[in-house]
Amino acid sequence: MLNQSIKTIKQQCRTMSSEALPYQWLEGWLMSVLDKDKLFLIMHDDYMLTADEYDRFMQGVARMRSGEPLAYLVGEQDFFGRTFKVNPSTLIPRPDTERLIEAVLDWLSAQTIDSPSILDLGTGSGCIAITLAKELPTSDVLAVDMSVDALAVATQNGQRLAADNCRFVQSNWFGAVQGEFDTIVSNPPYIDKADKHLNALHHEPMTALVADDLGLSDIMMIIGGSVEYLKLGGLLAIEHGYDQGQSVRELFIRQGFDDVQTIKDYGGNDRLTMGVWHG
Repeated sequence: MLNQSIKTIKQQCRTMSSEALPYQWLEGWLMSVLDKDKLFLIMHDDYMLTADEYDRFMQGVARMRSGEPLAYLVGEQDFFGRTFKVNPSTLIPRPDTERLIEAVLDWLSAQTIDSPSILDLGTGSGCIAITLAKELPTSDVLAVDMSVDALAVATQNGQRLAADNCRFVQSNWFGAVQGEFDTIVSNPPYIDKADKHLNALHHEPMTALVADDLGLSDIMMIIGGSVEYLKLGGLLAIEHGYDQGQSVRELFIRQGFDDVQTIKDYGGNDRLTMGVWHG
Protein backbone atom coordinates (compact mmCIF):
# COMPACT_ATOMS: atom_id res chain seq x y z
CA MET A 1 0.00 0.00 0.00
CA LEU A 2 1.41 3.39 -1.02
CA ASN A 3 0.92 6.95 0.25
CA GLN A 4 0.96 6.01 3.93
CA SER A 5 1.96 8.87 6.23
CA ILE A 6 3.33 8.50 9.74
CA LYS A 7 0.07 9.95 11.03
CA THR A 8 -1.95 7.28 9.20
CA ILE A 9 0.38 4.49 10.35
CA LYS A 10 0.12 5.64 13.98
CA GLN A 11 -3.65 5.60 13.69
CA GLN A 12 -3.45 2.04 12.35
CA CYS A 13 -1.14 1.14 15.23
CA ARG A 14 -3.71 2.28 17.78
CA THR A 15 -6.30 0.12 16.05
CA MET A 16 -4.01 -2.91 15.88
CA SER A 17 -2.64 -2.63 19.41
CA SER A 18 -3.70 -5.10 22.07
CA GLU A 19 -2.34 -6.70 25.23
CA ALA A 20 -0.42 -9.17 23.05
CA LEU A 21 0.73 -6.44 20.64
CA PRO A 22 1.34 -3.24 22.65
CA TYR A 23 1.23 0.13 20.93
CA GLN A 24 4.76 0.77 22.23
CA TRP A 25 6.00 -2.21 20.20
CA LEU A 26 4.32 -0.93 17.05
CA GLU A 27 5.65 2.57 17.52
CA GLY A 28 9.11 1.23 18.37
CA TRP A 29 9.12 -0.90 15.25
CA LEU A 30 8.09 2.09 13.13
CA MET A 31 11.02 4.08 14.55
CA SER A 32 13.35 1.19 13.74
CA VAL A 33 12.08 0.85 10.16
CA LEU A 34 12.49 4.58 9.55
CA ASP A 35 15.70 4.81 11.62
CA LYS A 36 14.19 7.84 13.39
CA ASP A 37 13.46 8.73 16.99
CA LYS A 38 10.13 9.43 18.67
CA LEU A 39 10.53 13.18 18.27
CA PHE A 40 10.70 12.73 14.49
CA LEU A 41 7.40 10.82 14.56
CA ILE A 42 5.80 13.68 16.46
CA MET A 43 7.25 16.53 14.43
CA HIS A 44 6.94 14.92 10.98
CA ASP A 45 3.67 13.00 11.03
CA ASP A 46 3.14 14.05 7.40
CA TYR A 47 6.21 12.06 6.31
CA MET A 48 5.19 9.57 3.62
CA LEU A 49 6.57 6.04 3.94
CA THR A 50 8.09 4.52 0.84
CA ALA A 51 6.66 1.25 -0.42
CA ASP A 52 9.69 -0.62 0.93
CA GLU A 53 9.37 1.01 4.35
CA TYR A 54 5.67 0.21 4.56
CA ASP A 55 6.20 -3.39 3.44
CA ARG A 56 8.96 -3.89 6.02
CA PHE A 57 6.79 -2.35 8.71
CA MET A 58 3.87 -4.67 7.96
CA GLN A 59 6.16 -7.72 7.79
CA GLY A 60 7.38 -6.88 11.29
CA VAL A 61 3.82 -6.42 12.51
CA ALA A 62 2.99 -9.90 11.23
CA ARG A 63 5.97 -11.36 13.12
CA MET A 64 4.96 -9.59 16.33
CA ARG A 65 1.38 -10.83 15.91
CA SER A 66 2.81 -14.35 15.86
CA GLY A 67 4.39 -13.66 19.24
CA GLU A 68 7.89 -12.54 18.28
CA PRO A 69 8.96 -9.73 20.65
CA LEU A 70 9.98 -6.33 19.35
CA ALA A 71 13.42 -6.73 20.92
CA TYR A 72 14.22 -9.62 18.58
CA LEU A 73 13.07 -7.65 15.55
CA VAL A 74 15.27 -4.66 16.35
CA GLY A 75 18.01 -6.81 17.90
CA GLU A 76 18.40 -4.80 21.09
CA GLN A 77 16.82 -3.94 24.43
CA ASP A 78 17.47 -1.17 26.96
CA PHE A 79 18.43 -2.16 30.50
CA PHE A 80 19.52 0.07 33.38
CA GLY A 81 20.25 2.97 31.04
CA ARG A 82 22.25 0.98 28.49
CA THR A 83 21.36 -0.75 25.25
CA PHE A 84 22.12 -4.47 24.94
CA LYS A 85 22.17 -6.55 21.80
CA VAL A 86 19.86 -9.57 21.98
CA ASN A 87 18.80 -12.42 19.74
CA PRO A 88 16.70 -15.59 20.20
CA SER A 89 19.60 -17.32 21.96
CA THR A 90 19.26 -14.90 24.88
CA LEU A 91 16.46 -13.85 27.16
CA ILE A 92 15.25 -10.30 26.69
CA PRO A 93 16.33 -8.11 29.63
CA ARG A 94 13.33 -6.99 31.65
CA PRO A 95 12.80 -3.98 33.90
CA ASP A 96 12.08 -6.15 36.95
CA THR A 97 15.62 -7.55 36.78
CA GLU A 98 16.89 -4.02 37.43
CA ARG A 99 15.73 -4.58 41.02
CA LEU A 100 18.45 -7.24 41.29
CA ILE A 101 21.03 -4.69 40.18
CA GLU A 102 19.76 -2.10 42.64
CA ALA A 103 19.74 -4.57 45.53
CA VAL A 104 23.30 -5.75 44.88
CA LEU A 105 24.60 -2.19 44.45
CA ASP A 106 22.91 -1.14 47.69
CA TRP A 107 24.40 -4.07 49.58
CA LEU A 108 27.91 -3.55 48.20
CA SER A 109 27.78 0.17 48.97
CA ALA A 110 27.35 -0.73 52.64
CA GLN A 111 30.43 -2.99 52.62
CA THR A 112 34.11 -2.05 52.84
CA ILE A 113 35.24 -3.89 49.70
CA ASP A 114 37.53 -1.90 47.42
CA SER A 115 37.42 -4.29 44.45
CA PRO A 116 34.43 -6.63 44.79
CA SER A 117 34.59 -9.93 42.96
CA ILE A 118 31.26 -10.86 41.35
CA LEU A 119 30.04 -14.04 39.66
CA ASP A 120 27.02 -13.95 37.34
CA LEU A 121 25.59 -17.41 36.68
CA GLY A 122 23.65 -17.88 33.42
CA THR A 123 24.56 -14.48 32.05
CA GLY A 124 22.55 -14.64 28.80
CA SER A 125 22.91 -11.26 27.10
CA GLY A 126 25.31 -10.21 29.85
CA CYS A 127 23.00 -7.43 31.05
CA ILE A 128 23.46 -8.16 34.77
CA ALA A 129 27.21 -8.78 34.70
CA ILE A 130 28.01 -5.86 32.39
CA THR A 131 25.78 -3.45 34.29
CA LEU A 132 27.45 -4.35 37.58
CA ALA A 133 30.87 -4.05 35.95
CA LYS A 134 30.04 -0.59 34.59
CA GLU A 135 28.43 0.62 37.81
CA LEU A 136 31.38 -0.71 39.83
CA PRO A 137 34.50 0.15 37.80
CA THR A 138 36.87 -1.37 40.37
CA SER A 139 35.02 -4.68 40.46
CA ASP A 140 36.14 -7.94 38.88
CA VAL A 141 33.17 -9.66 37.25
CA LEU A 142 33.02 -13.21 35.88
CA ALA A 143 30.00 -14.03 33.70
CA VAL A 144 29.27 -17.64 32.75
CA ASP A 145 26.73 -19.37 30.54
CA MET A 146 26.46 -22.88 29.13
CA SER A 147 25.20 -21.58 25.77
CA VAL A 148 27.95 -20.75 23.28
CA ASP A 149 25.51 -18.60 21.28
CA ALA A 150 24.37 -16.61 24.31
CA LEU A 151 27.96 -16.16 25.44
CA ALA A 152 28.85 -14.74 22.02
CA VAL A 153 26.13 -12.11 22.44
CA ALA A 154 27.26 -11.30 25.99
CA THR A 155 30.88 -10.97 24.86
CA GLN A 156 29.83 -8.63 22.06
CA ASN A 157 27.87 -6.52 24.54
CA GLY A 158 30.82 -6.40 26.90
CA GLN A 159 33.15 -5.21 24.15
CA ARG A 160 30.67 -2.67 22.76
CA LEU A 161 29.98 -1.22 26.21
CA ALA A 162 33.68 -1.27 27.17
CA ALA A 163 33.16 -3.46 30.24
CA ASP A 164 36.87 -4.27 30.48
CA ASN A 165 36.52 -5.59 34.03
CA CYS A 166 34.04 -8.29 32.96
CA ARG A 167 35.19 -11.71 31.73
CA PHE A 168 33.06 -14.30 29.92
CA VAL A 169 33.52 -18.06 30.29
CA GLN A 170 31.51 -21.01 29.06
CA SER A 171 30.34 -23.01 32.06
CA ASN A 172 27.36 -25.08 33.13
CA TRP A 173 26.68 -23.15 36.33
CA PHE A 174 29.75 -23.68 38.59
CA GLY A 175 31.34 -26.30 36.32
CA ALA A 176 34.26 -24.19 35.05
CA VAL A 177 34.30 -21.63 37.87
CA GLN A 178 37.35 -21.22 40.09
CA GLY A 179 37.99 -19.03 43.10
CA GLU A 180 35.78 -17.30 45.64
CA PHE A 181 33.55 -14.28 45.24
CA ASP A 182 32.18 -11.44 47.32
CA THR A 183 28.87 -11.65 45.46
CA ILE A 184 27.13 -14.28 43.34
CA VAL A 185 24.10 -13.24 41.29
CA SER A 186 21.81 -15.15 38.98
CA ASN A 187 18.62 -14.88 37.00
CA PRO A 188 18.21 -18.63 36.43
CA PRO A 189 15.39 -20.60 34.81
CA TYR A 190 12.53 -20.56 37.30
CA ILE A 191 9.30 -21.14 35.39
CA ASP A 192 7.48 -24.43 35.89
CA LYS A 193 6.99 -26.31 32.63
CA ALA A 194 3.22 -26.37 33.25
CA ASP A 195 2.99 -22.59 33.72
CA LYS A 196 0.39 -21.05 31.40
CA HIS A 197 2.56 -17.94 30.89
CA LEU A 198 5.03 -19.98 28.82
CA ASN A 199 2.75 -19.72 25.80
CA ALA A 200 3.58 -16.02 25.52
CA LEU A 201 7.34 -16.71 25.71
CA HIS A 202 7.72 -19.37 23.02
CA HIS A 203 10.15 -17.25 20.99
CA GLU A 204 12.62 -17.04 23.89
CA PRO A 205 15.03 -19.90 24.75
CA MET A 206 13.18 -22.46 26.87
CA THR A 207 16.41 -23.66 28.50
CA ALA A 208 16.77 -20.19 30.03
CA LEU A 209 13.17 -20.14 31.25
CA VAL A 210 12.03 -23.57 32.42
CA ALA A 211 13.18 -25.64 35.40
CA ASP A 212 11.99 -28.85 37.04
CA ASP A 213 10.60 -29.18 40.59
CA LEU A 214 8.00 -26.44 40.13
CA GLY A 215 10.66 -24.18 38.65
CA LEU A 216 13.02 -24.50 41.63
CA SER A 217 15.59 -27.10 40.50
CA ASP A 218 18.24 -24.68 39.21
CA ILE A 219 17.68 -22.31 42.13
CA MET A 220 18.24 -25.21 44.57
CA MET A 221 21.45 -26.18 42.76
CA ILE A 222 22.77 -22.61 42.80
CA ILE A 223 22.01 -22.11 46.49
CA GLY A 224 23.67 -25.42 47.39
CA GLY A 225 26.71 -24.87 45.18
CA SER A 226 27.25 -21.22 46.05
CA VAL A 227 28.61 -21.94 49.52
CA GLU A 228 31.73 -23.43 47.93
CA TYR A 229 32.40 -20.23 45.98
CA LEU A 230 31.32 -17.42 48.32
CA LYS A 231 33.78 -15.68 50.58
CA LEU A 232 32.76 -15.52 54.22
CA GLY A 233 30.35 -12.62 54.50
CA GLY A 234 29.55 -12.84 50.79
CA LEU A 235 26.17 -12.22 49.21
CA LEU A 236 24.02 -14.53 47.09
CA ALA A 237 21.18 -12.85 45.16
CA ILE A 238 18.79 -14.82 42.94
CA GLU A 239 15.86 -13.66 40.83
CA HIS A 240 12.78 -15.90 40.94
CA GLY A 241 9.08 -16.07 40.17
CA TYR A 242 6.45 -13.89 41.78
CA ASP A 243 5.03 -16.86 43.70
CA GLN A 244 8.34 -18.42 44.80
CA GLY A 245 9.48 -15.99 47.49
CA GLN A 246 8.63 -18.13 50.49
CA SER A 247 10.04 -21.33 48.94
CA VAL A 248 13.30 -19.64 47.99
CA ARG A 249 13.69 -18.02 51.41
CA GLU A 250 13.28 -21.44 53.00
CA LEU A 251 15.97 -22.86 50.70
CA PHE A 252 18.38 -20.07 51.68
CA ILE A 253 17.71 -20.55 55.39
CA ARG A 254 17.96 -24.35 55.15
CA GLN A 255 21.38 -23.96 53.49
CA GLY A 256 22.55 -21.77 56.38
CA PHE A 257 22.39 -18.27 54.94
CA ASP A 258 21.84 -15.29 57.24
CA ASP A 259 20.05 -11.99 56.70
CA VAL A 260 17.71 -13.63 54.18
CA GLN A 261 15.23 -11.27 52.58
CA THR A 262 12.95 -11.19 49.57
CA ILE A 263 12.67 -7.99 47.55
CA LYS A 264 9.67 -7.01 45.46
CA ASP A 265 9.72 -5.82 41.85
CA TYR A 266 8.20 -2.59 40.53
CA GLY A 267 4.81 -4.28 40.37
CA GLY A 268 4.86 -5.22 44.05
CA ASN A 269 5.57 -8.92 43.44
CA ASP A 270 8.27 -11.02 45.11
CA ARG A 271 11.13 -10.98 42.58
CA LEU A 272 14.48 -11.79 44.19
CA THR A 273 15.85 -13.27 47.37
CA MET A 274 19.26 -12.60 48.86
CA GLY A 275 21.24 -13.80 51.83
CA VAL A 276 24.71 -13.57 53.38
CA TRP A 277 27.01 -16.56 53.85
CA HIS A 278 28.95 -16.69 57.11
CA GLY A 279 29.92 -20.33 56.90
